[in-house]
Amino acid sequence: MSTGPGLGRPDRADESPDEQPSGLDGTGEDAPAASPAGTWEEAAPGSAPGTAPSGHALWGTTTSGTAENVGYVPTNSGGTSLPAPRKAPSQGESELVREALKDAKVSHETSAASLRTMPGRRDREWPRPGRCRIITIANQKGGVGKTTSSVNLAASLAMHGAQVLVVDLDPQGNASTALGVEHHAEVPSIYDVLIEDMALADIVVPAAEIPNLHCAPATLNLAGAEIELVSKVARESRLRRALDAYDTDKFDYVLIDCPPSLGLLTVNALVGGDELLIPIQCEYYALEGLGQLIRTVDLVKAHLNQKLRVSTILLTMYDARTRLAAQVAEDVRNHFGDVVLNTVIPRSVRVSEAPSYGQSVMTYDPGSSGALAYSEAASEMAHGGAAQ
Repeated sequence: MSTGPGLGRPDRADESPDEQPSGLDGTGEDAPAASPAGTWEEAAPGSAPGTAPSGHALWGTTTSGTAENVGYVPTNSGGTSLPAPRKAPSQGESELVREALKDAKVSHETSAASLRTMPGRRDREWPRPGRCRIITIANQKGGVGKTTSSVNLAASLAMHGAQVLVVDLDPQGNASTALGVEHHAEVPSIYDVLIEDMALADIVVPAAEIPNLHCAPATLNLAGAEIELVSKVARESRLRRALDAYDTDKFDYVLIDCPPSLGLLTVNALVGGDELLIPIQCEYYALEGLGQLIRTVDLVKAHLNQKLRVSTILLTMYDARTRLAAQVAEDVRNHFGDVVLNTVIPRSVRVSEAPSYGQSVMTYDPGSSGALAYSEAASEMAHGGAAQ
């Protein structure tokens, strides 16, 4: 066992500590001293100060599998200078690291403070429209947040007293999944309404987690509806006919979630709705197809649905760290004016996690940044619609 300065050797007790050798073999060569915690406080010969000799790991007093051992943070138990713990990674990386290191159980962003404020928000009812607002949520670009916005806006409106129906027109059925509604092949779905002339009332089911919220589910059968609709009479207005035959007066909002295309399913949604909500991802590509969508809306308005209007534009996946996001938001606001909601939806891990638990983010983590943003956006929609 090596002896460091000050420990001494019994056979040379008459010498001062400075004269006593500290090496293992009594030659006087220094050996690195071990701290009580077991960390090396001096480097091996030829290595940088504060680094471990070859074959040794700097574990310090940390426990394997915890955040403290990421980056090997040694324990400083002496006067020897040790390397500072590594700086926190960038914002994006740190969020991924936090997610990887948290427990396997569902982890939440919710802080105690935000949880205390949410009950008051939820208990307060928002103004309800004088008649049912049928809002189509469309953008032919994929991945801009159509389904996410449909589900979370609907959930937020329902939590504040509104009666809401979500019509899932996407063959992937993601809105049905997020609302906890079964949508396998044997379930009556919106496909049967469009192709088999089934009544909409026969397929609408309540959402599992939220009162006042209902869903008309989609199944994979809907993937073939684009082709099957071609030969149908009044193929562009079959959803409108189903809605007209349904008692929509018992709802305050009907939100129609569209597939990422401008095919017959989306055209049916545009003909069936009175308002159009366009989610726009705060990236350049999201703007490229916007002109084509507006032209399609103009054609539908001119020939099939004169009541259709772009009532709401929602900026999604906003990343405040980038100039591009701010520039896209500014360009959209300058072009579309007051129809752009003041609230922007930030990127949020919780928003992405929620559907895997069959929930909206409003129930999965009501205090997360995504939930609060969608709640504010829904509030703008509710109060704006009431003021019209």
